Amino acid sequence: MDIDRARTFLEIVHTGSFFKAADRLHVTQTTVSARIRTLEEELGRKLFVRNRNGAALTAAGREFERFAQSFVQIWERARQQLSVPAGRSSVVALGGELSLWNPLLLDWLVWMKKNQPTIAIHANVGVPDQLVEQLRTGVLDIAILYAPKILPGFTVELIEEEQLVLVRTRLEETDAESDYVHVDWGPQFAAQHGIGAAAFGEPGLLVGLGPLGLSYILRAGGMGYFRLGAVKPHLEAGQLELVKHAPQFTYPAYAVYPDAAETREDVRQALSGLKKVAH
Repeated sequence: MDIDRARTFLEIVHTGSFFKAADRLHVTQTTVSARIRTLEEELGRKLFVRNRNGAALTAAGREFERFAQSFVQIWERARQQLSVPAGRSSVVALGGELSLWNPLLLDWLVWMKKNQPTIAIHANVGVPDQLVEQLRTGVLDIAILYAPKILPGFTVELIEEEQLVLVRTRLEETDAESDYVHVDWGPQFAAQHGIGAAAFGEPGLLVGLGPLGLSYILRAGGMGYFRLGAVKPHLEAGQLELVKHAPQFTYPAYAVYPDAAETREDVRQALSGLKKVAH
């Protein structure tokens, strides 16, 4: 089976549309249709039903999806293995959300260098949708995410349960109480305590990335919820202080990887290292 046909098939499944798949693959819609037509002829089965809303999988298409997924992942794995640097035994490609790189994934990179020096690492950061797409297409072996979507053929494993704590700059240095910085930690965090107008009044600053909000209050003053691992050095240095009696919230991080990856020794070692540095 041609790798481009498998990728095209999965892109249509992902986007639900021949047109959107063509746009994402940077080819014409005619090319997409030709690839699927050839694939259906090879398999002897209809894979999609096209309708006004896009394209829906047939029963045969749903069954074929897992095989196409495996094929693309194996292809990417083979491509990566052929580029293994001299003196290394294998390559593990791991991606994580931006907020997770310091300290969790940075500590993991150091752990891998010390404990698994023969494993080459491809490390990447990105937004959740991008990481899931790279995982789905085999570019990544493992993705570290806060709120992963359930994907067929993938395992989701808890790595750490980080705490979100309310911290502020010292009150004698700034009017921190009146300068709440709201970090968008996702809908689960918002639903847990309804942070916002009810708790602090309408925030003057809302940011979508924890490290950005933390860097801001360290420079300009203020208060906000951040990961305990990220603020701990600043608490110890006296730059920040915990807000007494403020509620704390659990913010778990998960490793997502293909079911078949569990049989790989290098992936098992990578996951073991993640758990060790997290605890």
